[in-house]
Amino acid sequence: MLLLNQRPEYNQPLVEADAEALGMAGGDRAEHYLKARDNHVETPLHALPALADELGIAALHVKDEGQRLGLGSFKALGGAYAVIRLVLEEAGKWLGRTVDISEINDAKVRRIASGMIFVCATDGNHGRSVAQGAGLVGARSVIFVHAGVSAERVAAIARFGAEIVRVEGGYDHAVREVARVGAERGWKIVSNTSWLGYERVPGLVMQGYTVIVRETLRHMAEPPTHIFLQAGVGGFAAAIAGHMAIMLGTRRPKAVIVEPTRSACLYASAQAGRPVTIANQQSTVMTMLECAEPSSVAWRVLARVGDAFMTVEEEDAIAVMKRLARPLGNDPAIVSGESGGAGLAGLIRAAGERSMRTALGLDSHSRVLVINSEGATDPGRFAELVGVAPDDVLMQVA
Repeated sequence: MLLLNQRPEYNQPLVEADAEALGMAGGDRAEHYLKARDNHVETPLHALPALADELGIAALHVKDEGQRLGLGSFKALGGAYAVIRLVLEEAGKWLGRTVDISEINDAKVRRIASGMIFVCATDGNHGRSVAQGAGLVGARSVIFVHAGVSAERVAAIARFGAEIVRVEGGYDHAVREVARVGAERGWKIVSNTSWLGYERVPGLVMQGYTVIVRETLRHMAEPPTHIFLQAGVGGFAAAIAGHMAIMLGTRRPKAVIVEPTRSACLYASAQAGRPVTIANQQSTVMTMLECAEPSSVAWRVLARVGDAFMTVEEEDAIAVMKRLARPLGNDPAIVSGESGGAGLAGLIRAAGERSMRTALGLDSHSRVLVINSEGATDPGRFAELVGVAPDDVLMQVA
């Protein structure tokens, strides 16, 4: 299903707070912080000419976040960045001056960090990022995981020293529990979704994601004409589309927001013209996108810079995982998790239906960007769905 944005605020400037979070100065700061990380390496941008030819477009590029900062997901850029920002701000209050990222290992800063506890809800990747960030600065982390998070993903979070709290229900229930418990105990909540009265920290998380845009555009001869962005609560899609709109202005690409049919809270919000909570949400193989309620900040941004909203089916996501692992022609092999290739699944579906192609202006001149937002963060699950181990796929690239 495809829905063009008909909101009255569409193509209007971002509100001041969102423009500040996703603007050039914020992106500069995110890059400054990232370059201070010991294991910082730019993620690759792959050209897929064989698939582009098959889809009838001029070019297709995939920004591969599957190896980002050792976490295997773009979320390594968000939660950890917000944690570090909050620690340095707290240190600044105690020390009476601005504290730079270069001082992160200073004894006084680490002493202050050791008294801070960071908490979040997660489907897996965001929790690992928050836990990693807390570990980097010497703080504690408590990560709430819901019933649908696999044991392998929970173990990956725990390896960073996080305390794990299991809760019943889904992701959105875990978010509400974090808000309640965090407020009661005075913990620092680092959520990748926002709600009334809680927007600054999710804005910082989104600010971290803007690094993806900067790295990508530096390696493209021309900016893309279209970008297909997968979405759960919408923070990732809003960060990428919003920062691109600020960087490129009238040359910004058409942003198509892609969700699982079983969990499409942004599509439902676009239909209703306001943020909507899905009443009868279903489980989806795209577990990182399984969200019933959009982030308020993300919706506000996407209502302005999201050109269209669409949904994809379970089989679409699995087909993309297999296609990327076993490419045609000289296209490189890419390891993509269940949620990581949803944007590409949206492109393939849109390119294959004449009405969607026409509505989105997809043709032989289109230059399309998609982002593989995660690798095999659950290797066992990847092998089960694709029929090959992720290490075997990576051997094709080496």
